[in-house]
Amino acid sequence: MDNPVLRSLRDGKPAFGMSVRMTRSADIARIARATGHDFLFIDTQHAIFDIETIAHIAQTALAIGVAPVVRVRGVDDPDIALLLDNGVSGIVFPDISTVAQARRAVEIVRFPPLGKRSVSGGYVQFDFRTRPVGEAVAELQAATLLVCMIETVEGLENVEAIAAVPGIDVLHVGSNDLLVGMGKAGQFDDSAIVTAQDRVIAAARANGIFAGCGGNRDVARQAEAVRRGALFLTTQSDIALLAAAAGAWTAGLRKALGDAP
Repeated sequence: MDNPVLRSLRDGKPAFGMSVRMTRSADIARIARATGHDFLFIDTQHAIFDIETIAHIAQTALAIGVAPVVRVRGVDDPDIALLLDNGVSGIVFPDISTVAQARRAVEIVRFPPLGKRSVSGGYVQFDFRTRPVGEAVAELQAATLLVCMIETVEGLENVEAIAAVPGIDVLHVGSNDLLVGMGKAGQFDDSAIVTAQDRVIAAARANGIFAGCGGNRDVARQAEAVRRGALFLTTQSDIALLAAAAGAWTAGLRKALGDAP
């Protein structure tokens, strides 16, 4: 088994993910690959998906080398184990503000001894081939991505302790929510959010894990975050990408026809 996100991060290279909120077809996995994305960031925190749809998208993504990652509703989301057993290769937990929440995230995603994830059989990750349980568990453990989002002031204050919880792979800054919590909504160039991102990067590095950046939808700022060490990056949502491209196209046509200012 291979997780392209973990492979890139361990090689010191950035991994880019497309946020998926609108698309309900597995075709999005192929579009993600064709557009240079390493993973899908399927957002069930802010969009409505059914489990079967996510499983279909995940299975196509797995088959073509794109990691299907799901942002769940929180550490109490009842579908996490079901997602992992049916092809999802990474879980993103929003609003991780305490060590207790981080430990709960690890309990859900990781098999013993790190966590309490239950063992199933006939995993799609192995094309349903029978595998010795010990081998299957070890491979799934190594290839499953666990991301904790730091997007509250409390989470930032506890980030060093959160980073030290065994079993976490990435600390991902939710820039939008963190700025709102700081009373600086939308101020992506404010020194406070830059300092916060650097603090998360430092905490991750000190514990041998990785940092990420999300919510900041500007190419120049995203590139700067990667240069500073935020290697797990969500680029833009499928909705925004479609709207931007469609708008640019019609604007171009109207300009060419002399119909627009």
